[in-house]
Amino acid sequence: MKLYSWIEFVVALCGLIVLAPVILFLILAIRLDSPGPGLFRQKRIGRHCKPFTCYKLRTMASGTPNVPTHDAQSSYITRLGRFLRGTKLDELPQLWNVVNREMSFVGPRPCLETQTELIEERHKRGVFEILPGITGLAQIQGIDMADPVKLAEVDAEYVRRRTPRLDVEIIFRTVFGGAGRGDRVRS
Repeated sequence: MKLYSWIEFVVALCGLIVLAPVILFLILAIRLDSPGPGLFRQKRIGRHCKPFTCYKLRTMASGTPNVPTHDAQSSYITRLGRFLRGTKLDELPQLWNVVNREMSFVGPRPCLETQTELIEERHKRGVFEILPGITGLAQIQGIDMADPVKLAEVDAEYVRRRTPRLDVEIIFRTVFGGAGRGDRVRS
């Protein structure tokens, strides 16, 4: 494993240990807010097009159709889910995916297996050569998966330009810059 990978691993592991009480509290709060599990698992496409299980805190009602967020109706989002999405706290369990080397802190957001147009566009541009990320260049630019071609182009731009400095900038802008305030859903 390269130095950068080790740093990510250590930071993610420390984050999981420190944030475990917060994650557990949020899981309990989700269960009190709406019926169903607090943790959400979904198959996503990772590096080299390999499927993996992505973990998040559940922000939508149980039984919501398994569709990309931009195809989901806003009525599916729970009361607590709106807060979790807006603060990005729903992403905390993805630290486990970083520890398992299925994801990175920064990279193209992993898509669903059913998003064939996006998979094809990313494949053509070499996007699957790197790990997907919890946040990415497209997210801070407000580009979501509703426009597969544009998203794949920005993802490919990140692959070409990526450096630790760019990653730090993207993380900073995700957390403090007002970017990435939750995936858009249909009204």
